[in-house]
Amino acid sequence: MPETPQVPVLTEIVADEPSARRAVDPAALEALARELERAVLVRLSAEVDRVIEERLARTLSEVLGQALEGVRAELTVTVTQMVREAVAASVAHALAAPDPGQ
Repeated sequence: MPETPQVPVLTEIVADEPSARRAVDPAALEALARELERAVLVRLSAEVDRVIEERLARTLSEVLGQALEGVRAELTVTVTQMVREAVAASVAHALAAPDPGQ
C-alpha cells in the first residue's frame, strides 16, 4: 500500500515571525485624517442638512404656532375690550342726549 503524503499544516508553512512595521509619517497620517474627514463630511452633508432643516422646520412650526396663539388671544381680549368701550360710550351718549321729541 502506498504511503499517503502528509499535508503540511499552516503553522509549518508560515513562519511565526512578526513583520517589521514601517514608521508612519505624522504629516502623512494627518493629511490622511483630513482627507478622510473631508470625504465623510461630503458624503454626509446632504443628510445632515436634511435633518437640520427637518428639525428647524418642526421647531419653527411649534414656536410660530405658540406665538400665533398668543397673538390671537391678545387680539381677542383687545377687540372685546374695544367693543365694550364702544357700546358703553354709545349708550352713555344716547342717554345724555336730549329727547328730540320734547
